[in-house]
Amino acid sequence: MKNFFITALALLMLPITTYSQALDNIDEIAPFSEGLAAVRKNDKWAFIDKEGTIVINFRDDIYWNPEADTSNEGISGIRYPLFKEGRCIIKKIVEDNVAVYGFIDTKGDIVIEPQFLNVYPFKDGYTTGVVFEKVLKGQNEFKLNIYEFKFHDVLMDTSGEIEEFFQRRYNIQMTSRRYSLPMIGAKRLANGLVAIHSNDQGWSIRKLTL
Repeated sequence: MKNFFITALALLMLPITTYSQALDNIDEIAPFSEGLAAVRKNDKWAFIDKEGTIVINFRDDIYWNPEADTSNEGISGIRYPLFKEGRCIIKKIVEDNVAVYGFIDTKGDIVIEPQFLNVYPFKDGYTTGVVFEKVLKGQNEFKLNIYEFKFHDVLMDTSGEIEEFFQRRYNIQMTSRRYSLPMIGAKRLANGLVAIHSNDQGWSIRKLTL
């Protein structure tokens, strides 16, 4: 009996491998970033931690681009869903099949509503991008609502606060036949230093006090 208890105790002290969650039928696995990795089933993505546990369940608004040009830092260059500074890009279809983009946090909560037509991932607490706004102007003689579209290059922090409006953007057509992904006309170069683009003058350097 004594030998039995010794053997049982020794077995209890051995490391035990457990599998709290099995993930099967995964189509694609993205690299880990900030402790989380995206996994895809069909067109839905979830996020797992380094224990293999799902921390953000499968959803269809996580942005990815299987044909991404990874040399591009904006939307068209994002191959996999990744977290940068606790933010991951999501996608929503609005006007006439045009996509706008926002951000979720590492809990899966939407912290920045989709409003960008093009945007960089966050870096050092900020991002720049082209925001889209639909403003009701009134009604026509047939009682139909009339809207105006407004576009700006902005600097935004990770809470969704717009810190700076750089310039009004024009000639962006919000119809599927005429829409083209706009370039981002403002880019952070360093803390307090941005480059601003205009069609007439090219790029100019501007200092900011944040």
